[in-house]
Amino acid sequence: MRLVVDLNRCQGYAQCAFLAPDVFALHGAEALMYDPQPADERRPQVLRAAHACPVQAITVEGEDADRASDGGRAGASRVG
Repeated sequence: MRLVVDLNRCQGYAQCAFLAPDVFALHGAEALMYDPQPADERRPQVLRAAHACPVQAITVEGEDADRASDGGRAGASRVG
C-alpha cells in the first residue's frame, strides 16, 4: 500500500491524524507529515482516515492488491 497526499488540497483538518496517528501527524498549524508506505496492518486505519478527509486529499494506491483481477497489478483510488 502506498499513500499520496495532495498537500495543495490538504486544508489541515487533521481527521487523518486522529484516525491513523501512526501514519499521519500534524506538525504546527498546518504541516502534515505522513508515512507514504505504511505497514499493511495499518490498512484499516489508513482507509478510514482517507475516507474521513473532507477535501479528498489522500490517494491510497494498492488498496485492492489482494483482490486485483488484472494480473496482480494494484489499482489506485482517491478516497476521503
